[in-house]
Parts: sequence; C-alpha cells; structure tokens
Amino acid sequence: MEYFFNFEKIAYVRRKKDGSCILCRLRDGDPEVTHTIVYRTELCAVSVNLYPYNPGHLIIYPLRHVEDLRELEMPEKLSLDDTLGKSLNVLDKLYSPSGYNIGCNMGPESGASIPHLHFHIIPRYPRELGMAELIGGKRVLVEDINRTSKRLLEAFKEFQDAAGSIERK
Repeated sequence: MEYFFNFEKIAYVRRKKDGSCILCRLRDGDPEVTHTIVYRTELCAVSVNLYPYNPGHLIIYPLRHVEDLRELEMPEKLSLDDTLGKSLNVLDKLYSPSGYNIGCNMGPESGASIPHLHFHIIPRYPRELGMAELIGGKRVLVEDINRTSKRLLEAFKEFQDAAGSIERK
C-alpha cells in the first residue's frame, strides 16, 4: 500500500486553534486571513485551497456555518450544487483537466481539518506523479496559488452572464 504525505500541512493541522472558524473569518473579510475567495453567491462561496494538490484546487462551502450535510437547507443545497457546476465549467475552460476528484470530509476523523462543511474540487491530469513526488516527498505545483486565485477571479467574472450563470464552453 502506498501513502501520500504532505509534511508541511501537519503544522497547519496541529496549530493552536483560537476557536474561530477559518471559513467564517474568510466569509466575513477578516484582514488577518489570506483572502482566497474567487466567487460568491448569497448562500455559498468558492475559495482557492491554501494547500492545493493541483492548480485550481477549490473549496466550495455554505456561507452559514454548518458542519454536517444534513444541516443544509434546500436553498443552500441548490446553491452549492449550482456553484459546483459553475466551478467545473470555469476549471474546464481555464485548466482543461482530464478529470476531477470531488469530495467532502465531515468530522475530524474523516480528515476534515476545518469543521465548516466544505467540498473539494481537485483537477486531475495524466502523469501527475513526478520524480520530486516519488523521491523528495514534495508536490510540484506548476502555478503559485496567488496566480491561481487571480486567474480564477478573472475567469469567474468572464464566464458569468447577466443572469449570474456560467455556461459550459
């Protein structure tokens, strides 16, 4: 069995928590939090993942703090679903991945280092695993997350029509 380790992330996971939710702080525009929101609706937001597996690794989350899928109200479910589709269309156009991993972790034992419910969208490409990953235990990212954020902000604006939808290209 093979395992993937991101040794830098352990400091983030083990950091002393101040009791506040990072996604709620991001939602509220806390200046002490790295601003990563690239798209926002009345009920949910899309942020670039600070610890991406690939360029375009996104997190989609409801603006209301919930920790369990079963706590979502129907308008939130519909908004999250619609935003997931829009995000895939933007990523298709901007990065042309071969596929996606889409998932949600609920609870600390599932790997959820953020208790606020969120979904990951990870673009996937052929032959991702390289020599640095195999030998050095490091991920090689071909794009800085600041550049990713800027590109995605522009892409969400570009593909959004007057009705607020993003059409598949």
